[in-house]
Amino acid sequence: MKNSSEESSKLDRKTIERNRRNHMKSICFKLASIIPSHHFKTSKDILSQQDQLDQAASYIKQLRERIDRLKEIKDQAMKPTTILNSSSSNIMDSTRMNNFGIKLPMFELIDLGSSIEVVLISGLQRNFLLYEVISILEEEGAEVVSASFSTVGDKVFHTLHAQVKISRVGADTSRVCERLQELVY
Repeated sequence: MKNSSEESSKLDRKTIERNRRNHMKSICFKLASIIPSHHFKTSKDILSQQDQLDQAASYIKQLRERIDRLKEIKDQAMKPTTILNSSSSNIMDSTRMNNFGIKLPMFELIDLGSSIEVVLISGLQRNFLLYEVISILEEEGAEVVSASFSTVGDKVFHTLHAQVKISRVGADTSRVCERLQELVY
């Protein structure tokens, strides 16, 4: 009787361990599947599970740094855009530059491989016509899937997300960047 219960207990532990390993394997696979393929230096298929976890950790670190950088930009952009003209005690409007030397309007283009994110920040006096930005993205091979803007104080924040129309060809982000610079500045 004792032998039977010991064997049953061993089988239960083996089953539990096998289920735990399968669960961990599926979680690791799911994690690797949400990391963009352009982030991997080699194909996901030939990387070991440990290498995939290392790549995921690296990607998460990159995202954290990007979030911090965007928060800094947002904080700086939220500062008042009026500065005191030291020579005449008059307050002059500085829609082109804020206290930290950031020129407005400004934009950031993030190439995410199969998608593109564009963040534009402008003052109320120099606003963008959103359709112009959308036209540039579409003419360069990307389809805008979402576009939004919000006004905070005297700043206007535009965010556009675009998907590459033909993934083999991609979108020419350097050309998009040039055309957006022409539009913005």
